[in-house]
Amino acid sequence: MLSKLQDKINYNFSNSGLLFEAVTHRSYSNEQNLNRNYERLEFLGDAVLQLIVSEYLLKEYKTFDEGILSMYRGYFVSEDFLSKIAAALNLGSYVKLGKGEAQSGGQEKPSLLCDIFESLVAAIYLDGGYEQAKKVVLDLMVNKIDDTISNRSFVDNKTELQKLTQKKFECLPEYEVISEEGPEHDKVFTIAVAAEGSILGYGKGKSKKRAEQNAAGAALKKLVNE
Repeated sequence: MLSKLQDKINYNFSNSGLLFEAVTHRSYSNEQNLNRNYERLEFLGDAVLQLIVSEYLLKEYKTFDEGILSMYRGYFVSEDFLSKIAAALNLGSYVKLGKGEAQSGGQEKPSLLCDIFESLVAAIYLDGGYEQAKKVVLDLMVNKIDDTISNRSFVDNKTELQKLTQKKFECLPEYEVISEEGPEHDKVFTIAVAAEGSILGYGKGKSKKRAEQNAAGAALKKLVNE
C-alpha cells in the first residue's frame, strides 16, 4: 500500500520508517504498542509547507504586497486547502488507524487529512531534503494555487476589498446600482464599486449581493495587479 503512495507522490523513500511514521495515527500506535505516530512530523511539516508556499508566492507573484501574500499563504496552508489536496491523493486510505477511529470514519476527516499531509511533507524533507520536499509539494499544489489566485475562489471579495481600500486609500468602498435589466422575477443587476471617487470595478448578478461580490472581485484584480 505504501509503495502505491510513493508512486502517487513520485517520491521513493530511502528510509521507509519515516513514511510509516507519517501515516500512523496515535490510535493505531496505542493499539500496537508503538512509540511513534505522525504528530511530531506534523509539527515540522507545517513549517516546511509555510516556507515552500511563501517562496513560491514571492517568486511567482511579484506584484503582490505583504498583506496579499500573507492572505494567500494563510489559505494555502489551511485545513480547508490541504485536506482537499490530501483527498485528491486518497491519502486517507493509507493512514493507519485504530479500530475505533477507523469505524468513526477518521480517514475522511478534513482535520486528519490535513495533519497527515503535513506529516508526509516533513517525512520527505527529513528523508530527501528541502528541494525534494518542495518538488513534491509544488507538483501536487501549484495548479490549484494558481487556479485559486486566478479565480479568487476562496475569498469574500467584499471583505478583502474593504481591507485593501482601507490600507491603500484609508476609506471604505462604495457600491452603486448602475442598472437593473429584465423582468421582475429574473432581474440582472449591474453594480459599480468605487473608492475616493474613482470606479474600481463593475459586477453583474441576479441579486444585488452577487453583483456586489463580482464588482468587488473585479476591483481586487485591478488593485492587486497595479
